[in-house]
This record gives sequence, structure tokens and C-alpha cells, in this order.
Amino acid sequence: MSTSKQSLDFTFQRLREIRLGVLHLHKALLEFERRLYEQANGPISSNGQFLQLVIGHEWFSWLHSFSQYIVAVDEALSNKEEPMTLQQANEFVAQARSLLKMNEEGTHAEKRYFDAVQREPDITLMHIQIWNLLDG
Repeated sequence: MSTSKQSLDFTFQRLREIRLGVLHLHKALLEFERRLYEQANGPISSNGQFLQLVIGHEWFSWLHSFSQYIVAVDEALSNKEEPMTLQQANEFVAQARSLLKMNEEGTHAEKRYFDAVQREPDITLMHIQIWNLLDG
């Protein structure tokens, strides 16, 4: 097996692991934000109502970039007509770094993510695990 093939396989496997980590993180962030929303606005009556809020309410809008990232990686990995290149895979890894950026004084999304990481131990652990994959 050539070195470039090994590098490509390693990068794709790493990207799959990052994607899975982001998927789990996204789910945890949704649940975290749901709890906060319900504390401020009362209970959400159904999963359908929750889905509508996630899609269309400003409260949850900062999480759309996580959803879009997961979908984009899935589409790229499953595209048989135009297989993903090493450069594209590396770009997805870079996007994950950007996605997980948090800053107490940053953008709305960076502030919300910072708050979630600070307040929720499971989210903190997931964040660290994904960063370990990104640094690996």
C-alpha cells in the first residue's frame, strides 16, 4: 500500500471519528439548549414542536452550523461519483476546528458554545475528545 493511500485512509477514518463526535456533541447541545429554553419559556409539548423550534426559532439557530457540517461530511463521504480527496477531507477537519471555536467575548455562536462547555460536564468531555481527534 502506498504512503499516499495510507495517508488518505487515515485521514478518512479520522474524519469519520470527528464526524461521529460532532454528531454526539450536537445531540448533547440540543438537549442542553432544550432545557434552557424550557426553563425560560415553559415545557415543549412534543418532539414535533421541538423540531419546529430547532429549525425555525432564533434560540436554536446557532446550532444549525453543526447540522450543516454533519450533513456535508455525510454527503462527501458517500459520494461515489466524485470520491472525496485528501484536500477535501483536510478541509472538513479544518471546518471542525472552526465549528468548535468558543469565546466568551466572541460571536453569538462562540458565546453560546462557551457557555455550554462551561456548564455541562458531558459537553466539556465531548469537546475535549473531538479536539484530541483534531490534534491527532
